[in-house]
Amino acid sequence: ALVLRGIGALDLPAYGAPLLAHLVGTDERRAEAALDRLVDVALLEETAYGRYAPHDLVRDFARELSGGAGDVDAALPWYAAVAERALTAIVEPGQDQDDRRRPTASQPPDHAAQVAALPAFESAGQAFAWGDTELVNIVTLVERYAEDAGADSGVQALRAARISTLIRLFFPYVLRSGRVAEMEVLGRAALRVARRLGDEAAEAYALGDLAGLHFLTGRQSEALDLNDRALAIWRRLDDVSWMRRCLNNRGLLLEGLGRYEESGRALRQSLEYSRQLNDPHGEAVTHSHLGNLYEHTDPRAAIEQHRLSLAIGNEIGAVIVQHSAHCNIGYAHLTLGEPAAAVPHFEESLRILGGHGDWHGESQTRLGLVRALRLLGRVERAAAECAELLHRADARADRYTGGLARHQHGLLLRERGSTEQAYAQWHAALDALDGTDEKAVVAELRELLDEAP
Repeated sequence: ALVLRGIGALDLPAYGAPLLAHLVGTDERRAEAALDRLVDVALLEETAYGRYAPHDLVRDFARELSGGAGDVDAALPWYAAVAERALTAIVEPGQDQDDRRRPTASQPPDHAAQVAALPAFESAGQAFAWGDTELVNIVTLVERYAEDAGADSGVQALRAARISTLIRLFFPYVLRSGRVAEMEVLGRAALRVARRLGDEAAEAYALGDLAGLHFLTGRQSEALDLNDRALAIWRRLDDVSWMRRCLNNRGLLLEGLGRYEESGRALRQSLEYSRQLNDPHGEAVTHSHLGNLYEHTDPRAAIEQHRLSLAIGNEIGAVIVQHSAHCNIGYAHLTLGEPAAAVPHFEESLRILGGHGDWHGESQTRLGLVRALRLLGRVERAAAECAELLHRADARADRYTGGLARHQHGLLLRERGSTEQAYAQWHAALDALDGTDEKAVVAELRELLDEAP
């Protein structure tokens, strides 16, 4: 009865034993047993392993049973605490993790105790699995309560602070997973709530996170504007570590927009801050971005920057840095017209990444591998890799990556003689890339489509 009441009070798409155990004040084993009994009497359905959903009539009854009591103010701190545990499993130890975990002015004072009461995740894979399972519930709670989370009463102010904390700590999972639609919902909610709370640091986090979303979806001009607004706040707060990170991002975005001189200035300033902070991880990321910048004029010099990044990544055990370095070296070899030299770097990049989860890096690596294999005439394997990339992009509602993949898919179809299918893929790619800053690919797509009979 307590479990059923908890279901009615919270009203989420699906439930697991850990959340319900927290809500009703029991252990997970007893909550699981109660859920299984409710399945046995057909009040709940086990929709996936360890996930339960009530039938509509049962949901209505459970709401009545709860007497209108709302458990959201018990659920939100639990989700925020587990999100921090997930963050520490997903983001490697170091400045990035420390900065993301640092409390903002509005973080509730009981949050640290909530985290301490929970066990750590055993691996990044386990943390990603938790995020995959609970994502829909977290988005539901944020959509439902962020709008009324104004600071006009004590309860609402605390709820707003809990939502702000939850999104800040959960966002790295969403970003690394490439969950584009959810990133937009959570990022915009975080920005609204931070502004209501008057929490400048929380606002800067939200602006930076939204910049990450726009970068992932090919809207680099908008990403640059959001990143620069975050940078202005961090400068006001005199937070050198976040200033360094925003300058790194600024350099990357300016490079993508063809503003190379400005990009170099931002990256050199970021490199200086990294050395002041004694932050080798930040230094490695800057060398990576400098490599991308140099690739336009001197791909050999670019490879040297990426090798510097790789050496630092190896020294500090930073998996994502190592993965990115090999991916970028692969792209530099493509620029040099050396697809055979590029393939092993793309393959090594994917091997290093394994189950660590970094959709942006993974998608770029898979795209580079498809290009290299196609240029080598290995059409069958290129087509298989392209199909896998498309499947993964579509599963994340990532139209930008899907558009880039469909461009390559069309080229592969044309090489196989399937011209009509190729044109269909290019039309779909052009539609997906509309409104992005991917000017070179869009121009090539228009040229390809102009050749249509």
